[in-house]
Amino acid sequence: MSNNNYYTIKSTVEFNFKSSHLCEISYNSFLPELNERKSKRSKISMEKKDGSLIFKIESKDITAFRATINEIIGFGKIIDNSFRITHN
Repeated sequence: MSNNNYYTIKSTVEFNFKSSHLCEISYNSFLPELNERKSKRSKISMEKKDGSLIFKIESKDITAFRATINEIIGFGKIIDNSFRITHN
């Protein structure tokens, strides 16, 4: 990522699920959002590994990084609420 800043920010966020089935559901739920995401200032990738979703983030600036983290947190809240509704 080339930029006019003096740094880039790289981070990883990992969601660990109780089962690989829940991980698969979450992965398939977020994948369309990830494929439609267009940002010149922040990149995000997602992978499944051993019942976990791993998000890798690379941002050009702190504001773009915060927006990307907020997007992942929002996704996590939606998934958590959906599982609570469907499993209670």
